[in-house]
Amino acid sequence: MLFFQEYHRETLKHFHDENSLKVTCMKYANVDKIYQTLPLENIPWNSETPPEALVNLVKDGIVRPCKTIDLGCGAGNYAIYLAGLGFEVIGVDSSPTAIKMAEEQAKTRGVRCRFIVADLLGDLHEVTDTFDFAYDWEFLHHIFPEDRETYIRNVHKITNPGATYFSVCFAESDPQFGGSGNYRTTRIGTTLYFSSESEIRELVSPYFAIRELKTVDVSSKFGPHRAVSLLATRR
Repeated sequence: MLFFQEYHRETLKHFHDENSLKVTCMKYANVDKIYQTLPLENIPWNSETPPEALVNLVKDGIVRPCKTIDLGCGAGNYAIYLAGLGFEVIGVDSSPTAIKMAEEQAKTRGVRCRFIVADLLGDLHEVTDTFDFAYDWEFLHHIFPEDRETYIRNVHKITNPGATYFSVCFAESDPQFGGSGNYRTTRIGTTLYFSSESEIRELVSPYFAIRELKTVDVSSKFGPHRAVSLLATRR
């Protein structure tokens, strides 16, 4: 699901050219290790059933079969669902283990879609296409505020003008994991950032025209959540 992951704090060095060095300190969970050690049924974000909100986007004709990217695709369930409906889908995740699972699932189900291992906070050189529909489902709360500008710039970079962007992340009003504070630790040890609508609006507005921004109830494997739901158009 996430990008370079070590569950301890480390320094990540990105060389832009021979003379420049960017040093970023991040603290994220080792998601590949989670996929290696936990059964899929115990991974909170893994669900074979596509979320109702995504299903409704298709059902209501808000998005139609097109070039699509699933950001933080995990084991590929939602990418496979859309591919089965005629979408041309690429799923991206930083976990090689998750991507292998996604490829195996797609093959088993006889569905054509591609999966790529890539750091969604990197330069995304692995992603050479551009897309008319991009979405991340319960992914953005894995990214801390200081790194979200990098992420949303990447989403903008790989989408076409007029593309639809759909994002759902946990809201600060969510009662789960202690029910208060923006940073919360989950039952499997990951740390998430719970957002307000105003934070999401400020983040995306320079790059996407907001069509709908609201706080909604979403179901999940281990209980209901309050989440910020965004539907936007790429500027």
